[in-house]
Amino acid sequence: MTSTQTRPATPIWSRSDWGLLIGGLGLSLIGALLVWSATRHQSGSTYLARHLLNTGIGLGLAAAVTRVDFRGLRAYAPWLYLASVAGLVLVLTPLGSTINGSHSWVRLPGGFSIQPSELAKVALCVGLAVILAERGERDQPPSHRDVALAWVVAGIPIGLVMLQPDLGSALVLGALAVGVIAVSGAPKRWVFGVLAVLAIGITVALTTPVLSPYQRDRLVAFANPSADPQGIGYQTRQVRIAIGSGGWQGQGLFQGRQTQGGFIPFQQTDFVFSVAGEELGFLGSAGLLLVLGFLVVRTLMIAARARDSFGRLVAIGVACWFTFQVFENVGMNLGIMPVTGLPLPFVSYGGSSMFAGWLALGLVNNAHLSSVRRP
Repeated sequence: MTSTQTRPATPIWSRSDWGLLIGGLGLSLIGALLVWSATRHQSGSTYLARHLLNTGIGLGLAAAVTRVDFRGLRAYAPWLYLASVAGLVLVLTPLGSTINGSHSWVRLPGGFSIQPSELAKVALCVGLAVILAERGERDQPPSHRDVALAWVVAGIPIGLVMLQPDLGSALVLGALAVGVIAVSGAPKRWVFGVLAVLAIGITVALTTPVLSPYQRDRLVAFANPSADPQGIGYQTRQVRIAIGSGGWQGQGLFQGRQTQGGFIPFQQTDFVFSVAGEELGFLGSAGLLLVLGFLVVRTLMIAARARDSFGRLVAIGVACWFTFQVFENVGMNLGIMPVTGLPLPFVSYGGSSMFAGWLALGLVNNAHLSSVRRP
C-alpha cells in the first residue's frame, strides 16, 4: 500500500457557502409574495408563477457557474464580456424594444425578452477582475496600463447603456468599476480622476437632452413632487403614501389599500419595496433590508478570505453592485433618490435581473470554493 492515498473528493455542495445561497433564495421567495400581492388584483397568479420560474432558472444558472472550474471562468471572461457588449449594441438596433418607457430590451422568439444591461454587470465583474488580478497575485499594484485598460473596458458598456439611455444601470456599472479598481490597489489619482469624469458625465446627462423625455420626467418629479408629467409625479406620491401608511407592523399581507387598489403602476418592478412598507410595515421592510445586507456582508467576507486576487475582485464587484442597487431602489421608494428604474435584487419581478443576480451569487460561491479547496 502506498503512503499517499487519494481520498474521495468532498461533494461540491457540502463545501458551498450555504448562507449566501439561502439568503438569495429567501429574498427570491419574499419577492414572490410581494410580487403576487402587487399583481393578484389584476393578473391573478400569473406574475407569481413567472417569478418562481425565474427563480428556478436562476438557481440552475448559479449551480452551473458554481461547477465551472475557477480557472475556466478566467478563460471565458473575455467571451462573456464581448457577448454582453454585443447585446448592448443590439439594443441600439431595430431589434431593440421599449418596455415601460425604457429602450433597454431585446425581443426573443416565443414572446420572451432580455435586458442586456443586467447581464453586463456580471460580465464587467469578471472582465475587470481578469485585467487587474494578474499583478495582484504577485502582491504588486496594477500598472498604469492595466488601470487604463480597465477603465476602457468599463467605459464601453457604460457608454452603450447611456445611449439607450438607462442612467440607473450606467450608475451601477460605474459604482461596480470604481469599487473593483479602488480595491485592486490602483493609484488614487486614477480613481479620483475617473470619479470626476463620472460626475461631469452625470451633470451633462441631467442638463442636456441626452436622457429620454420619460427619464427626464422622472428626475423632474424627484425635484418637484407636485409635477405630474406622464403620471410620474402621481406614481411617486402614491408610493410614499403606501409606505407611510404601513406604520410599524403594516396593514397585513394582501391587505394594503394602495397595493390592493392598484394605485401604483408597475409596483411589482421598480416599487416592490413599497409593498413591503405598506403591508409588512417598518419591521417587515427593515427585516427585508437586513437579509439584503446579510447577502452583501457575506459576499465581502468571501472577498476577504479569497486566496487569489481574481476571486477577491469578483466578489468585491458583486458587493458594490448589490450595495449601490439596493440603496438606489430603496432610496427612490422613500423619495430620497431619483427614480431610475433599477429593480431590487432578487425581490423585484423580472427575468433578466433575477438571472443576473443568481449568476453573481454563483460567481461568488465559486470564489469561495476556490479558496476552501486549497490546502
